[in-house]
Amino acid sequence: MIIYKAINAVQAELASIGITKSRRNNQGSGYNFRGIDDVYNTISPLLAKHGLCILPRVLSRQCVERKSNSGGNLFFITVEMEFDLVSSEDGSKHTIKTFGEAMDSGDKATNKAMSAAYKYAAFQTFAIPTEGDNDTENHTHEVIPSEDQAFEDQHLDSLRNAALEGMASLEAAFKAIPSSAAKSRFWTKHQQSLKGAAK
Repeated sequence: MIIYKAINAVQAELASIGITKSRRNNQGSGYNFRGIDDVYNTISPLLAKHGLCILPRVLSRQCVERKSNSGGNLFFITVEMEFDLVSSEDGSKHTIKTFGEAMDSGDKATNKAMSAAYKYAAFQTFAIPTEGDNDTENHTHEVIPSEDQAFEDQHLDSLRNAALEGMASLEAAFKAIPSSAAKSRFWTKHQQSLKGAAK
């Protein structure tokens, strides 16, 4: 089948040119990475040259809502996708399947997840030379740990109500909660607003 000849031809060219890490994530310790635009810009001319089409298909999508450390909403999306690699010469095809994950505070999470799935499908199918393991795009999110979220869900409203009755009521209500690491992190995060409500 011609499809495998076309895949190999694209792979051969990518083996010599690769995709450099031209983008920079400056959060945390910082690192260079390859974005979806780098993948498109590099492989699109090669796909056209060798008569290879990549046709995406979403099989499933899952959405989980999480909280950021700042208290905002984050949408964590997982997509399961298939990509048909089709030869334009004889219509022969090969199908690959992969997953994409992404997080966003707005309406871009699904788009990012689909881009991630495409990017890593291309990396693995064509064995595009890479360096290191950094695999996020140019923005990362700090997610509140699950135990912290559970603590906040259980106690924040009651502590706010206690704060409205004064500082003594707030202190008594907080002291009554068993000690834990989640409790300490909660107080670091919310003490200013709770004390402000108690004034």
